[in-house]
Amino acid sequence: MRARLAVAAGALLALTAVPAATAHAGPADAVAVDPQGTIGADGTVSLSGAYRCTDDSAGPVFVGSTLVQGEHSAGIGGTQAVCDGQVHTWTNSAVVKDPAYRPGEARVEASLMQLAPADPLGLPLPEFLAEEERDITLR
Repeated sequence: MRARLAVAAGALLALTAVPAATAHAGPADAVAVDPQGTIGADGTVSLSGAYRCTDDSAGPVFVGSTLVQGEHSAGIGGTQAVCDGQVHTWTNSAVVKDPAYRPGEARVEASLMQLAPADPLGLPLPEFLAEEERDITLR
């Protein structure tokens, strides 16, 4: 677990590095995807990575993920984020049986999304804070 956290945190920090001249602006919102996902015997797909967000005062923030393999695409879970400016890991899982994913190459689209009231009625609308697309290997 520590090794996965270190790899994910390193990838996230590399993605969000800011020049020294703007470092005083504080950490930026970011999301990263681990290079491997898993498929269980029952069809459960698990994806993971790391994220950082700085402010959830306008509404809850979630890490969502979509897995794409060939012509098949499916949303794989969603995790509520802790927005304290620190790097955290995320794991999303879902059972996908028809058509099932197979071990091999795939693509993950991950997003850090906030639900915030955007109109006079207070209906929450999604605001995307960060996104990443990455080729991964399913095992």
